[in-house]
Amino acid sequence: MLKLIKFCRLHKRQLSTSPAATQSFRKWYQQLWTTERTNLPPYSHFTQIGDPVLRDRAAEVPVECVDSKEIHAIVDRLVHVLRKYDCVGIAAPQIGVSLRIIAMEFKRSIKNELPQAMYKARQMSELPLTVFINPSLSVTNYTKHKHPEGCMSVRGFSAEVERYEGVKISGLDKQGASFHLELNGWNARIAQHEMDHLDGKLYTDQMDRSTFTCTCWETVNTKSGRVEIPFYK
Repeated sequence: MLKLIKFCRLHKRQLSTSPAATQSFRKWYQQLWTTERTNLPPYSHFTQIGDPVLRDRAAEVPVECVDSKEIHAIVDRLVHVLRKYDCVGIAAPQIGVSLRIIAMEFKRSIKNELPQAMYKARQMSELPLTVFINPSLSVTNYTKHKHPEGCMSVRGFSAEVERYEGVKISGLDKQGASFHLELNGWNARIAQHEMDHLDGKLYTDQMDRSTFTCTCWETVNTKSGRVEIPFYK
């Protein structure tokens, strides 16, 4: 982890501007996968609040590295962790990699798991698996809505957060091609949440602090405090 943070801090500018960016990136990436590594990133779990990687502004992926086996491997790990934990969004810093990559997916099956009134009130809708590399976000609808929001990097808690109703997100796909997506409602919230991660922000920075809640407080009382919040799956 320290090796990753040091690299991204020292080479953030070189990653996007230096002629030797590709070579530097490959050398750094190869170090992550040496036989000597002992649970270094990219992780198969979510980093937790307090980890410095969640507070750094993530570095852009050099354009010449986007369609590379190294970046593809990071994307594959992101998707693996996203689905392993049944989440709707994930950013590379959440697996310990300080690069500007996010993945989002809101499965159709979620509709059957939630009360219909909640699904409608929160303007939820299906979103196929979508990966953005070096994404940028602009607001298309400045109306704000406040809803409970959680984060796998703040495990076991939630709070109400205001988000814009509509956004447009643009970036590169795994092959380096540009594309954009206009999102509304809950999917716009997902995009804003993940983009915050790339800028070193967490929902706790802008939450309504009076609504900050342990998601299992009732179970804690019922079980006389004998409750564990798992950080693995």
